[in-house]
Amino acid sequence: MKRRQLIQGAAASAALGPWVHTFAQNRYAKYKGQTIVVNYPAHPHFDQAEKLFAEFTAETGIKVERDKMQYLRMKDKQVLEMGKPGGGDYDVIVYVVMWKTEYVAKNLIEPLNPFFKNAAIADPAWDQADIIPKYWDTNALVGGPKMYLPGPGAQPYGIPCGAETGVMGYRADLFEKYKISVPQNYDELLKVCRIFKDKEGIGGLTSRGQTGHQITAAWLMHLSPNGGEVFDSNWRAAFNNAQGVKAAEILKEIVETGPPGIASYGFGEMQNAFLQGQAAIYIDTIAIFGPAQDPAKSKVVGKVAYALHPKGTRYSAMSGGFAMAIPKNAKNKDAAFLFMQWMTNKKSDLKISLAGGNVNRLSTLDSPEMAKKYAIEVPALRESLKICNPDWRPLIPQWDHISQQILGQALPDVISGSKSAKAALDAAVK
Repeated sequence: MKRRQLIQGAAASAALGPWVHTFAQNRYAKYKGQTIVVNYPAHPHFDQAEKLFAEFTAETGIKVERDKMQYLRMKDKQVLEMGKPGGGDYDVIVYVVMWKTEYVAKNLIEPLNPFFKNAAIADPAWDQADIIPKYWDTNALVGGPKMYLPGPGAQPYGIPCGAETGVMGYRADLFEKYKISVPQNYDELLKVCRIFKDKEGIGGLTSRGQTGHQITAAWLMHLSPNGGEVFDSNWRAAFNNAQGVKAAEILKEIVETGPPGIASYGFGEMQNAFLQGQAAIYIDTIAIFGPAQDPAKSKVVGKVAYALHPKGTRYSAMSGGFAMAIPKNAKNKDAAFLFMQWMTNKKSDLKISLAGGNVNRLSTLDSPEMAKKYAIEVPALRESLKICNPDWRPLIPQWDHISQQILGQALPDVISGSKSAKAALDAAVK
């Protein structure tokens, strides 16, 4: 009986195989020849993701036009295009998580549940539960508690692609040279930064420092681990308390012991300083994993190890990065969804991650291919995801303005020494 069942099951699978293939082809047939325009960032993850665009076209017949930009310049262009009544240029936009609630509040992007429920285009093998849960919470959802956390009312408006958490990278060779233990907390971190500055003549910790979003992001890296928040439970600004002041003072000391030019660093310059051997420690996103292994980008290949973000009063790591969304005024919405779905499926996620992009799926994280190629990175990512905090910054519609125009203008006075941390943050609260 068991043998008969096995034979019947094999026959059914054999019969089903062509049907599944045909169904997949039919999913794309209606859209063959359409052209979608995708706006996405110049970023390590998308440098690898864009290599699959031609494969997508070959499989689906849907053509892809590219608009690749520095990521902080994307928002103005996206808002302009998504605000055009007759339809803008973009069919797919990649947003930074700090823009998601603003885009929803302004009715600029489509909720994705109707697309996921459309059997004609939804891939039953796509598997939302396989997306790393904290990335889904942070990057996809809008409408829940605080407008941006999972819970009643939350629904997806984007698909995580290039999502990320934080990690500490460090020069294992230099730590060995000076017989220094990997810092577990902030006291140890700042002490080690001073040692490398004085003894090795390079920066201790690389960091963003550029006025606006970049310096705010750098300060937030230290605010959450030290127990601070931007707003209290009643939405009153609370970042000028002892925890906020301490985070700003930590950032000032990091700048003082950092590589030359750190006060003007954006994300790219900050990362490059570590890759070029100008700093001994890196604390920022996991987007370092791929470039640090690439001899074309890195002078420290084989010299880097990873650890948890150091503890303040608690362990905490950033949660952020990017997601893909469909503008309300997109001309080719179904084709856009098919592109987003294909680029984030299990096969594509594994390919992008192996090439040096960010892991977005549990199946990729668990794959033997990743374990082999990223033997030290994968365990570090697993540990970082345990302390990853989706609420490390308030992703409300007003946040981009607060980050760029208020906090991002106050914090440079702290790192330059022209104002005390307390005075600068008090003024920003007002």
